[in-house]
Amino acid sequence: MIRVATRGRTAKPLLFALALALAFASHAHAAITVTDDAGAAVTLAAPAERVISLAPHVTEMIYAAGGGAKLVGAVSYSDYPPEAKQVPRVGDNKALDLERIVASKPDLIVVWRHGNAQQQLDKLRELHVPMFVSEPRKLDDVATDLVRLGALLGTPQVANAAARAYRAQIAQLRARYAARAPVSVFYQVWDDPLMTLNGEHMVSDVISLCGGRNVFAQLAPLVPTVSTEAVLAADPEAIVTASAGATAPDKPLPGLDKWRKWPSLTAAARNNLFAIDGDLINRPAPRIAQGAAQLCEDLEVARSRRPQNAAR
Repeated sequence: MIRVATRGRTAKPLLFALALALAFASHAHAAITVTDDAGAAVTLAAPAERVISLAPHVTEMIYAAGGGAKLVGAVSYSDYPPEAKQVPRVGDNKALDLERIVASKPDLIVVWRHGNAQQQLDKLRELHVPMFVSEPRKLDDVATDLVRLGALLGTPQVANAAARAYRAQIAQLRARYAARAPVSVFYQVWDDPLMTLNGEHMVSDVISLCGGRNVFAQLAPLVPTVSTEAVLAADPEAIVTASAGATAPDKPLPGLDKWRKWPSLTAAARNNLFAIDGDLINRPAPRIAQGAAQLCEDLEVARSRRPQNAAR
């Protein structure tokens, strides 16, 4: 036991040093609280050390935020960066391995509410492990999530730097393309049934960033089903989809070549059928800046193919 004198000149310096040490200790163990994308407060007593990621975009975010070494579990298709492939699998977007998640003893679980089944999320909540919902809808939400995850992971410097770099990329694209002549766009998620994305989805924000206009932005479901007749009536100037690779003009485009059957369709008549690497355009993570850059270039191609003096 350390005894501190209460009389004499040495008492005050010792008491001050002790108080300072206690203050630092208290600060080091201060609780961390952030708000997730569902509007819920997520509180940790200390930075997370054992983290489970339940979506591929979440895995990318955690690595970008500086917490990759803390991942003890991830779902299938968590393949970026390459080292993420070595993280133990705990299920996929259809079914989670709850026993393996429990055995991993996580102190933080990061989920994707839109992609993880609600019933399984309810079971995870019964574990009373802090859960952060990552559901970015706008481009800047990616940077916001990076900062919040950095706080929970105890890696704020890395996360904040990644957020600044990402915001700079998006700002550069916005300055270059957002005010360009509008291009009407049909974004095709799936071809059978024919599905698209509404204005609440991040891809619609990417389209706007590039000076485009989502022709089905007003529909109510996040991922609505539409008819071929509705697309023909909207007559988009460009049709875009996600594929395993970038646009390849010399190869058939998955799900898009069928539109050539309607030569009166503006997108087909002008060959404005574009495919973008799905990992870059569909995952709401920092690499979506690369997907946005590709989409902006494709819409610029569409503008260049307009007949002389044509408005669209």
